[in-house]
Amino acid sequence: MNRRILTLLVALVPIVVFGVVLSVVTVPFVALGPGPTFDTLAEVDGKQVVDIEGTEVHPTSGHLNMTTVSQRDGLTLGQALALWMSGREQLVPRDLVYPPDKSKDEVDEANNTDFRQSEDSAEYAALLYLKYPMAVTAQTVNEDGPSAGKLEPGDAIDYVNGKPVTNLDDFQALIKDTKPGDTVTLDYRRRNGDLGAATITLGKHPEKDQGYLGIGVLDAPWAPFTVDFNLANIGGPSAGLMFSLAVVDKLTTGNLNDGKFVAGTGTITGDGKVGPIGGITHKMLAASDAGATIFLVPAENCEEAKTAHDVGLELIKVETLDQAVSALETLSAGGERPHC
Repeated sequence: MNRRILTLLVALVPIVVFGVVLSVVTVPFVALGPGPTFDTLAEVDGKQVVDIEGTEVHPTSGHLNMTTVSQRDGLTLGQALALWMSGREQLVPRDLVYPPDKSKDEVDEANNTDFRQSEDSAEYAALLYLKYPMAVTAQTVNEDGPSAGKLEPGDAIDYVNGKPVTNLDDFQALIKDTKPGDTVTLDYRRRNGDLGAATITLGKHPEKDQGYLGIGVLDAPWAPFTVDFNLANIGGPSAGLMFSLAVVDKLTTGNLNDGKFVAGTGTITGDGKVGPIGGITHKMLAASDAGATIFLVPAENCEEAKTAHDVGLELIKVETLDQAVSALETLSAGGERPHC
């Protein structure tokens, strides 16, 4: 064999091997970066992201975009290097995203549960802000429980066996005096429906001596209409603030955002407290890419948010839903806003 060809082949071997390593060997890292954003005032797949039925809904304009963080798992060495060099992605140890004691499916399911709970909290926070009265509310109804087919999630329970219940303590005190096999009648109000009464034979409670209804109840602001959130496969609780703002905007006159492109993030509790989230800088970049000019930042994320460079966003600091609404109302009034 020609010496020059042999030399060339020998030189190519490590290059080929390195190329194979880059394309085949996976690394124990997950890439985090800007994910998709969704306008909570608009439609996705032909459905309103925040769909309110049974009451007057006011027209809106502009944007109230929720933001997400993308996750890329199962990266090869070559992919990881390329993403890291892009400057838009962050590589973190996989164990931080997917703990070794849990499967990927378990982590994803936990995130989806958090997301569903954030929808409930977002609705309650908005209705509380709008001064809807509190009621003992059925949050969940077990599919195989005694109340299945008789009560629905969202029903407001007003009486137990003819006795009024104005709060959760009243309700629990009356149910505590029952035993399995007893029959109780619950008078309720149903959203987008009429008053009703459900007669239920109580089952055996899995933990207590009292009778078992098979429902989860809580004190919550109650309205006679439905609020549905139509975003699927968006895990985690960080859309709560933007969902609440969309409900408030649709149920009040005027444009909460003054027609501007507002984006943001933050968890929310049923009483309207805004909490911190992860990946704030990635979400800010996603918002900037989408065209936002204003970004709502949970107060506890402000210091991290200020480390982001060249995103061109006005960063408004929020601690509660009330504060977020007040800050947005200054967009048209020209008042001072709390900044990070």
